[in-house]
This record gives sequence, structure tokens and C-alpha cells, in this order.
Amino acid sequence: MEDSSALLPALLIVVAAGAGSWLLRRSWQSRDRKTGFVPGGWLLLVAATILPAWALGPVRGPFIALALVSAAALVVVASNYTIRQAKARAARESLAPEPSDRATTKGRETLRWLLAGPIGMVAAMGVGIAYAALVPGAQQTRLVVGGLIVPVAWGACMAWTLADNRILRATAVLVGVALVSFTAAIMKGFA
Repeated sequence: MEDSSALLPALLIVVAAGAGSWLLRRSWQSRDRKTGFVPGGWLLLVAATILPAWALGPVRGPFIALALVSAAALVVVASNYTIRQAKARAARESLAPEPSDRATTKGRETLRWLLAGPIGMVAAMGVGIAYAALVPGAQQTRLVVGGLIVPVAWGACMAWTLADNRILRATAVLVGVALVSFTAAIMKGFA
């Protein structure tokens, strides 16, 4: 196969993808919700993705098409971007205040640190061990997947503990998860 220039097909891809994205955006933004532009927009996007395979080859064509279609769609969406000024009240009263904005004491700080660190780690280990003990399958697979669950679950415990304002709820949930998961693993055993 001879190497052909990709400039003309790339230009056609960008034009077709831009037109298809514009049609979809126009139909989704219209007040009367006419869906007449939707099939045309999707048809142009699909054609801009599939047809370059014949012009540029079965490997290079879809690769170039996917890159250019997504870039063209991003340009169409970003072309209507506006920056709105924040309202004074909205800046003051947030639905989710930052952790530094919450009133706290040394005891609550210590409990939050313990929940995010060691207690969250114990709960995550309990989930990983319970997975390895309770899920059917090969022993090696269960151990590896259980081991991979632990850091993800620990990170989730940390994020939730540090974001939640109700520290006693987080304490109850993490201690409960640790007790239930370790109890279930001990009752079943690793066979």
C-alpha cells in the first residue's frame, strides 16, 4: 500500500465532525426540542469516523478520525463557553464547606485522623480478606484481587472520612465494616 497524504481526508473529517457536532448541539439547545438535526448530526459523526478507513487505510484511518472527531467536537462545544460571575451569596454559603471551614476540636481532629488512617486501613483490609475468603475461584486470583481491593477501599475510606461532617456516622460505618468483614472471613475460612 502506498503512503498517501492525510491532509485532505483530515480536513474532510474535521469539517464533517464539526458540522455533525454543531447539528447535535443546535438540536439539544433548541427550546422547542426539535429532533430533526439529531439523525443528521449522528450520521455525519459516524461517517467522519468510519469512511477514512477506506481513504487512509484500515489502521491509520480510524486512528486519525477518532482523534480529529473528538477534537472538532470539543472545539464546537468550547466555542460557546462563557464565564459567569459568581453571586456574592453563593460564595459565602456553600453546600459543602471545606474541611478547614468546619468548627473542630482536638478530639474530633484525632478521631478523624484515626478514621482516615488506621481504622480505615483495618476496614479496607477486612473487605479485601473477606473477598479472598468468600468469593469462589482460584486461590491465587482471589488473593491478588483481594490485595488490590485494599488500597482502593482505604483511599475511599480516607476520602469519605475527611469529607463527611458527621464523624460519629463515619466511625460507626468503618468499625461496622471491619467487624462484619472480618467475622465473615473467619466464619468461612480460606479454602
